[in-house]
Amino acid sequence: MSGTDDGKRRLFIGGRWTEPEHGHYEVIDPATEQVVGLAPEASRAQVHAAAAAAREAFATWSRTRPEERAEILDRAAGLILRDLDGNAALARAESGATTGTARGMQVAVGAARFRRYAKGALEPVEEAVAPQINEAGPMGRAGVFGAIAVRQPVGVVSCITSYNNPWANPAGKVAPALAMGNTVVVKPAPQDPLSVYRMAEALEAAGAPPGVVNVVTASGPEAGEAAVDSPDVDMVSFTGSTAVGQRIAEVCGRSMKRQLMELGGKGAAVVLEDADLDAAAAGIGTTFSFYSGQICTAPTRVLVQRGVHDALLAKLAAYAGHLKVGDPAARGTVVGPLISAAHRDRVESYIELGRKEGARVVTGGERPAGPGFHVAPTLLADCTNDMRVVREEIFGPVVVVVPFDDEEEAVALANDSDYGLIDYVWSSDVARAFRVARRLRAGGVGVNTIGRNMEAPFGGFKRSGVGRDVGSYALHAYSELQSIVWPG
Repeated sequence: MSGTDDGKRRLFIGGRWTEPEHGHYEVIDPATEQVVGLAPEASRAQVHAAAAAAREAFATWSRTRPEERAEILDRAAGLILRDLDGNAALARAESGATTGTARGMQVAVGAARFRRYAKGALEPVEEAVAPQINEAGPMGRAGVFGAIAVRQPVGVVSCITSYNNPWANPAGKVAPALAMGNTVVVKPAPQDPLSVYRMAEALEAAGAPPGVVNVVTASGPEAGEAAVDSPDVDMVSFTGSTAVGQRIAEVCGRSMKRQLMELGGKGAAVVLEDADLDAAAAGIGTTFSFYSGQICTAPTRVLVQRGVHDALLAKLAAYAGHLKVGDPAARGTVVGPLISAAHRDRVESYIELGRKEGARVVTGGERPAGPGFHVAPTLLADCTNDMRVVREEIFGPVVVVVPFDDEEEAVALANDSDYGLIDYVWSSDVARAFRVARRLRAGGVGVNTIGRNMEAPFGGFKRSGVGRDVGSYALHAYSELQSIVWPG
């Protein structure tokens, strides 16, 4: 049975498409402000039922041959790509992403992650440990002891996802979790939950047994809270704000649930005087354009050496001024809307706060005419590191610029932050750039690039998160390490 009924979605619990107990709520297109579809309002009891179904399914899924798990994940990727256009159209409509981003960076990347972890299901889960010679003692006899380290699935994983990528973010949690033999309850962000139901349909059609994947949605916090505090949940994988992550960590701590947290970011982009300023401006400028700055890895906090400060500021202003803002479905649009009217208001309030704090609006700051929750790309200069616009995550197309005198000051300013997800360094002296990079308190550092290696570990220092995923590190994140020892 399909998850769609007269435009209304059903919950997916235990392999059944289930009517929500609390009715439905409207999902709004951020570009048109029109209704895209109706998402189900799950009750607390229904979320707990989804976790119980996942617990029941875990008994068999965790013992399913890795080859079979791999085949299901690979088939799901193929089904997602088979309707690439339709899936991208829905993702664009509910998230506000441009057509190119929805197609290439959301749906295609989501499918690629299923393909990656289809291979991941076949990676070795056992590793030999060097033999140990022990003397006789109270814990056993003397002799040689062999050991292996074995990766075991954690159990039931609640995957609570962010609104800024309704395909890649859930796929980055669900695929490695399933590859390792876990079962999942997926609770997507309330703003754009419809794509996750498409993902569930693909997994169902690919042969995922009932209860292995469950999807619950709601417009308020009750469903998310239930997905965390359910006694059947062994692990919570969350992407979202630091404030919500802190609350989840408190609840998880009561029952020692495992956590994987990707939280906020305020990426420092350190631009040294010998940098290629065109390359730096292009990289930093993605904050304005890629998903309208709604990305935690964006280089939003620009620290630039005084000797090149004015030149870089001019290049960033020119970059922002050439970006087409408007309907994300229209040809040539680079900057689409923010996810909601409430979030647009929040971003605008930060721009006004910046003015009050003494920042100078170089470009942007206004609301473009017409429908949609748009904010023009905004560049704030004359900033200092104690301003709230510099210290707090704005999550929109806003870049703040802070000057510095020397390398020591740059490192001090970059590290003077509650966040530490991804920082960046631009310098034509690669040795110097790497020296600075190693001193930055961030989970990742880009040197002369904003690109990422999708096999490298991803996660944050400080309030930017707990744990690492991506590549094989995600397989580690969704598994427990067990040692088995025997006498030689």
